[in-house]
Amino acid sequence: MFVYLLGIIIFLCIIHILLNYNEKARMIRKLPGPRDDFIVGNGWTVIRSPVETMKNGRVLASQFDGIFRVWIYPFGAVFIYNPEDIEIIMSSMKYGDKSSIYNFLKPWLRDGLLVSNGEKWQTRRKILTPAFHFNILKQFCEILDENSERFLEVLHQTAGKPIDVVPVLSEFTLNSICETAMGTQLRDDNSTARSYKQAIYDIGSVFFDRFVRVYLYPDLIFNLSPLGKKQNKHLKVVHSFTENVIEQRREYIEKNGIDINEQIEADDDDSYVYKKKKKTAMLDLLLSAQKEGHIDKIGVQEEVDTFMFEGHDTTASGLTYCFMLLANHKKIQDKIIQELDDIFGDEDRPIKMEDLAKMKYLECCIKESLRLYPPVHFISRSLNEDTVLSNYTIPAGSFCHILILDLHYRPDLFKNPKEFDPDRFLPENSVGRHPYAYIPFSAGPRNCIGQKFAMMEMKIAVAKVLRKFHLSPVTRPCDITFTADLVLRNDGPVLVNFIKRE
Repeated sequence: MFVYLLGIIIFLCIIHILLNYNEKARMIRKLPGPRDDFIVGNGWTVIRSPVETMKNGRVLASQFDGIFRVWIYPFGAVFIYNPEDIEIIMSSMKYGDKSSIYNFLKPWLRDGLLVSNGEKWQTRRKILTPAFHFNILKQFCEILDENSERFLEVLHQTAGKPIDVVPVLSEFTLNSICETAMGTQLRDDNSTARSYKQAIYDIGSVFFDRFVRVYLYPDLIFNLSPLGKKQNKHLKVVHSFTENVIEQRREYIEKNGIDINEQIEADDDDSYVYKKKKKTAMLDLLLSAQKEGHIDKIGVQEEVDTFMFEGHDTTASGLTYCFMLLANHKKIQDKIIQELDDIFGDEDRPIKMEDLAKMKYLECCIKESLRLYPPVHFISRSLNEDTVLSNYTIPAGSFCHILILDLHYRPDLFKNPKEFDPDRFLPENSVGRHPYAYIPFSAGPRNCIGQKFAMMEMKIAVAKVLRKFHLSPVTRPCDITFTADLVLRNDGPVLVNFIKRE
């Protein structure tokens, strides 16, 4: 019996050495990190509930100085949240490839702009960049203003009572991305839109459940698991919705005899092809590229899925926390209202592009909100060669996870980092700040293609609301409990009370 027991112990020790003391493991384990357990490495450290995963990430980030590692055979990951290392990774296309973690999203987004790498990414980026030209954004300003009016109608119905802003903001941003980038309107019966939004949340939950369970990384095992079957159910809902969006726009173009190429080339405000004025939808660019053979039908679907998600869910998250913060900081809210009164006076008119340029303090408030609550709080890249970060050599093939949330909370970059202080982003206070200290829209060549659109949408929404309502607090920053997801979410509703201005 003793010999058998000794044999099992020796066998397990050999397994432990093979898994945790191979060359790659030794290189990774030179970095600071959580305690290593027998055989499983840091496995017990990362396998947690979504809420505990987010809490644990913040605990680890507070224990180490800008970098730490996790090792679970055969995967090594380095987590960075200091601007110097982030600049090395993000400032060029040398480390432009997303890590294989993003392969988890491929059943949904396939090779869309978020997930794709190399030449395909460069080709798609080139096709889509014109969709966010200033002249196009200027035309979208009218749509965003109109959609904000519909959002205000919801607030008028519930004025004086706490309202969970998450679902109403999600509806506003989904309508906005459909009518601008996709050139189509959602029907009044928005049950399919609600199903789509819920499916997006569910897919995000599945993503992080898989992310923290290394044994579900192989597709074969995941697809046979209950989690994989759940994902397939949600994907049917999502893909059905976006296929319908594409088909609606295609039918509209054919029915109205629109020449997409002529539409794209026209720059004057007198081109009438959709509603009152020409509005070149991102989807039109994709359909034009498909017609010319630069992208196929699946490629169009990939980019629509990507932008429908990124274009509504992240902006809704940003607005959610922005309204919550303003409700909890009356003096800052009043200062924005004063700025808006200076711009508009007593006029109750739509917001124009030139008005947005004057909303300088509001822009500071939005930037500070995105610092405290970056909707995309986590980015992952692949290290395709041995790389030195913080004087440690990270072996090729490792994941490099960029913790945007913890970067933004560094006290050496932002004094009193948990405090909501929009003055941080006044021009005189931004001088000398490291260019990679603040990256709510990522940075470098793979930065967010739609960041100007997102800022415009957020400015319009906040300005329209504050011209009509005072915000009073219900949910406070101390009530926020992050839950692991693709987008920064609270574990529960985010309540704000909208009180009509006299």
